[in-house]
Amino acid sequence: MIRSLDQMVETVLVIKKKHRIAVAWAQDLNTLGAVNNAVNAGFAEAILIGKSDEIIRLCEDTGIDHRHFSIIESGNDADAASEAVRLTVAGDADIVMKGLIGSDKFLKAVMDKERGIMIPGAVLSYVGAVEMPSYHKLLFITDPAVIPFPDLKQKSLMAGYAIEMAAKFGIKKPKLALVSTTEKISHHFPSSADYAEMLKMSENGRFGDCIMDGPLDIFLACDKKSVGIKGINTPVDGDADILLFPSLESCNAFYKGLMLFAHGELAGLIRGTKKPVILMSRSESEKSKYFCIALACLMA
Repeated sequence: MIRSLDQMVETVLVIKKKHRIAVAWAQDLNTLGAVNNAVNAGFAEAILIGKSDEIIRLCEDTGIDHRHFSIIESGNDADAASEAVRLTVAGDADIVMKGLIGSDKFLKAVMDKERGIMIPGAVLSYVGAVEMPSYHKLLFITDPAVIPFPDLKQKSLMAGYAIEMAAKFGIKKPKLALVSTTEKISHHFPSSADYAEMLKMSENGRFGDCIMDGPLDIFLACDKKSVGIKGINTPVDGDADILLFPSLESCNAFYKGLMLFAHGELAGLIRGTKKPVILMSRSESEKSKYFCIALACLMA
């Protein structure tokens, strides 16, 4: 079982396979640093798409040898995203990565009905693995980036994507907590009705071999002491592997709080695509972007 993001990188290195990454609008310091580290580590090759003069200048300013990369000139960010996706569709790249481009333009290229890389009938969603000093293992979260208010079908797919990713980390029977503000089903929180349906689906084997419970608050999901104090009987038992949130707002605020205040690091990917898609905030650290590249290689 992979219990840290560094251990995830070690697992990718053992595979000994280089994956080609097409980076859209690549003239960004943290992105260039992360890609350079992945190339130097030996598990990636990179195609940088954007303003070539700026890419080369940034590389030279930071001591990165731009000759390690293929660089493709692009006049604007939307064209850069389209080219990154095109290279992946053509088989010239294995992974698409967001650079300095905004998420909306980037995802528009990914989701293009004629030239994109969505799996037919799939739903785009985001799954991330968070590492923080205060938790004893990696914690998978969904969805902080794509679906504002997921319905029952979308929540079900989100759960499936997260369970699939957890399996790549060697977690054979993940504990998945359906997150809310309380452990009680209430009409004040419409998502709790979906949770009740998801529990029935889980009992019928819809999600494979996993432990699912909810609604649960964060304490009951991730803190054994709180389970004992509240006297709540839950099979997740304060030991969650996966947290599924009822909205993008709640999940996004949770993960950014962990990054800012709890010294967390995130490795995350868009799911529902034919090839891995790396979507990170432009303010994310070089280290987190490096971990995202390693995760993409693990999932490819």
